[in-house]
Amino acid sequence: MKGKFKADTYIKFVIYAVVIVLINLAGKTMFYRADLTENKIYSLSEASKTAVAKLSEPLTINVFFTENLPAPHNSTKRYLMDLLEEYAISANQYFNYRFYDVSPQEEGTSDTAMENRKLAENYGINPVEIRMIEKDELKFKKAYMGMVMIQGDIIEQIPAITSTDGLEYKLTTTIEKLNNKISTLAGLPEKVNIKLIMSSSIKNVAPVIGIDALPQLPASVKETVEKLNTANYGQLTYEYIDPATDDKIDALIEKYDIRVLQWPAIPERNITAGRGAIGLSVEYNNEKAYVQLLNVMRIPIIGTRYELIDMDNLEEIINENIETLIGINEDVGYLADHGTLELAAPRMMMQQQNNNQLQNFQTLMNENYTLKPITLKENRIPESLSCLIIAQPTEAFSDYELYQIDQALMRGTNLAIFTDAFKETQPPQQQFQFNMGPSYKPLDTGLEKLLAHYGVRVKPSYVMDKNSFKQAMPAQAGGGERNIYFAPMIKNENINKDLGFMENIKGLITLNSSPVSLDNEIIKKNNISAYQLIASSDESWEMTGQINLNPMFIQPPKENEKFKSYPLAYLLEGEFPSYFNGKTIPQKEMETPEEPETDTEITDMDMDMEENPDLSKIKSKESFIPTGKPGKISIIGSSAMLKDNLLDAEGRSPNAAFILNLIDSLNNRDDVAAMRSKIQQFNPLEETEVMTKNVIKLFNIVGLPVIIIFFGLFTWWRRSARRRNIQLLFQK
Repeated sequence: MKGKFKADTYIKFVIYAVVIVLINLAGKTMFYRADLTENKIYSLSEASKTAVAKLSEPLTINVFFTENLPAPHNSTKRYLMDLLEEYAISANQYFNYRFYDVSPQEEGTSDTAMENRKLAENYGINPVEIRMIEKDELKFKKAYMGMVMIQGDIIEQIPAITSTDGLEYKLTTTIEKLNNKISTLAGLPEKVNIKLIMSSSIKNVAPVIGIDALPQLPASVKETVEKLNTANYGQLTYEYIDPATDDKIDALIEKYDIRVLQWPAIPERNITAGRGAIGLSVEYNNEKAYVQLLNVMRIPIIGTRYELIDMDNLEEIINENIETLIGINEDVGYLADHGTLELAAPRMMMQQQNNNQLQNFQTLMNENYTLKPITLKENRIPESLSCLIIAQPTEAFSDYELYQIDQALMRGTNLAIFTDAFKETQPPQQQFQFNMGPSYKPLDTGLEKLLAHYGVRVKPSYVMDKNSFKQAMPAQAGGGERNIYFAPMIKNENINKDLGFMENIKGLITLNSSPVSLDNEIIKKNNISAYQLIASSDESWEMTGQINLNPMFIQPPKENEKFKSYPLAYLLEGEFPSYFNGKTIPQKEMETPEEPETDTEITDMDMDMEENPDLSKIKSKESFIPTGKPGKISIIGSSAMLKDNLLDAEGRSPNAAFILNLIDSLNNRDDVAAMRSKIQQFNPLEETEVMTKNVIKLFNIVGLPVIIIFFGLFTWWRRSARRRNIQLLFQK
């Protein structure tokens, strides 16, 4: 009997061991993983799967990541390994990746690790300094945490991966850019010309302005261009222009945006008075991009300071301009006249930041798009544009210009409109000294009637909200916080989650927003789908009439009926009818040159002209689209949403995600918008009513102790009953 028991035990053990081995083998060969996170941050987006599935050239990713790093960097490496494995599963045969051993030299590593560190630095991946706590001491350690992506001769670096935030988005967009760049470079009909314009005479004055490296600039630029030419399949040419005379300099000024220096004679340094030009031009297909090589900064007290561009960044700057000119990224139109917000110029070091700038917006857009300035007063809107951005127009549109916008929408060009209801005018200097605030005049540019025809308009008022940004007050002003009522904080429940690109955005901040309203009759008649994107809270009200945005003079109304929620942004989608259907098609008005004064005598030429046919009788007719293709119009009653004080340069804030996702949606890239939304970590708690808070608080203070007491009494009663039952059992 005992022998049989042992045999059964051994048989069960063997069976269980075989089952465990089979389960492990099945798990190894049949890959499956469930992502239980709300935003699916550990699963590849469809955009990522598509990007690696359509690779047409071998793509190699080399990762240089130091081993045994402290938290949180060790989890970053683990996440990166899992992410690349996910890419490999979805990719075709052209996807490869490899992790290199770059262990620190002080740990007695092999020659291979030393070679890998040199390889990383050759690719531009340098160690970064991280903090770590070891044996209760704060220490600093240099670690490699970067990667390079190589496709053909093109190399893209991510020098430092210090966080998992947005890593998939960064990888996928870089892969798409590499794919687009290779196909575009291979089919260029002409080469990209890079011209260095620099007068030799500037070399003489270089020591005076404190730039000793200026004489070596031509050689450095040539070396940089040659390096770039290898990575761009030999599609670059280089030319060095040395304008020596004033006539040549003046001719170049008319053609190029270059900097010109003029200096007096400096006898003590044997320098004669002179004039010189310096600048860099990148040219392709009659388009030009300029790089200022010499920055001039006027600093109070210190004076004028000259600074040469950082040569380490020159390669990246030229490369970005090349990508813009040859159209690596998709074009997005930006209305550049009619008083719209100006696109930011490259910011110089120590330059004071202006809150009206669009530097951050432009930087974020340039990652995936090329902003193409559109001047309606001079040119038509290109037919190839998928989207046109109109931001804060303040000048009147002619009927012909409105016709251009209308017909662009009819052709399928989506419109992103960030408009203000008022034009803010600062007071003169003498009034400013007497604390006279700016004046606000309602805008009437003509765009309003176009939008009203499509079924939407911006009301001439500002939305104030009790749920607003709170400004910290200085101690001398009494401390505490002050509500900035014209900066509403948009709650999670007032954000439309029915649209994919809005799904993970759970809070926003707006500024100087006007309510946006729909004409439901027009919307229904034209079968337009209208989606409210964001709205203010139920504790908001309108400021109309006399506008004064001084926080000291803004007080909420006392009547409860004046509080309600106001829509602040809409997205309209459908086949819009043309505003000009049934109307006379406007023609472009040309400026008539002034006629020179002449004698009234009729000449032989005049007689010949009379014999010729009257050309004014020849009519031309432009093609007209009465009803458009399916298109979209997004309208936000605030241009401040694009400014630097509401957008961060890294694009991680909810505001940046909202704006970029909206532009992606208007460019039919909803999959990219969904991927970007995964990184949103702003997840505010849902607000509860005062009664609910009090009940929960009372339960925590009183309820939990009462439950513990009852549980103790119940346990005591059960043990007592059990003891009595045992006593009765033995008494029998």
